[in-house]
Formats: sequence, C-alpha cells, structure tokens
Amino acid sequence: MKQMEVVGVRVEMPSNQPIVLLKETDGDRYLPIWIGAVEATAIAFAQQGVLPARPLTHDLFRDVLDSLGVQLRTVNIVALREGIFFADLVFSNGVEVSARPSDSIALALRTGATIFASEDVLEEAGVAIPDEQEDEVEKFREFLDTISPEDFGRAG
Repeated sequence: MKQMEVVGVRVEMPSNQPIVLLKETDGDRYLPIWIGAVEATAIAFAQQGVLPARPLTHDLFRDVLDSLGVQLRTVNIVALREGIFFADLVFSNGVEVSARPSDSIALALRTGATIFASEDVLEEAGVAIPDEQEDEVEKFREFLDTISPEDFGRAG
C-alpha cells in the first residue's frame, strides 16, 4: 500500500465529469478517480474548510463516529474492477467496511485519516508525472484555487 494525498477535485471536459486527483506521498504517480458531483462538492468543502450551517452526510458520519468513540484510521483504495474503484474504511475498533473511494476520501479529509492505494491499483490506473512535467500539475493546483464547491452543482 502506498500513502496518498489529495491534490484536489476538478471537472473533466468535455464529459463534465468531476474527478478527484490523488498523488503518491513518496512518488511521482497520480491517481485520477472519476466521482459524482455531490462527492466532489463534499471533498472541495473539506479542503476549503467550508462549514455548512447543517452537517452534510460526511459531516454527520464523522460526528456519529465521534459520538461512538470510534476513529477512522485509514482509507484503503484496494481494487479496480471493470472501471470501478473499491475502498475499505478501517476503524480503530478493527472493523473494516467497504465503501466508494469518493465517500471514503470525503470522510478521511474530515477525520484526518490516512489514505492509501494498493500497488495493483496504482499500476493499473496511476499516471506517472516526472518532475519536468510538474508545471502541468502546478497549473492544475492553480485551477483548483480558482474554483468553488458551487462549481460542481448544487450542494445539498
């Protein structure tokens, strides 16, 4: 398993489909995962520190975990089958629950859980971007700075 960090979310053109982009913490591979608009908004809210007036689903899940005294330890992106990514939520009490990576990432950002991706997933879907192409990634980061969660559609 390789530790990942969330670079951000954006809308892929021309399909108008949101993606979340993860990067190996100690490597040059990026992992793009196509996600839904609601999940893109939830991830963008968490990255931007937006606190909604009422808890959204991922905020509610975090609050329930806190109330039960259980922590989300890790999110593991474990498989890619027929174009669909699979993740596991690993909790402090030893319980593991299968989940969509988009929901898992949104929850990880709210709880401080570490995100990992299996080597198999990275070999199949990861994209290596050498240092000389980092300016393209920097352009992506600049793009992320110019968008807001509302750009992903209705958040609610």
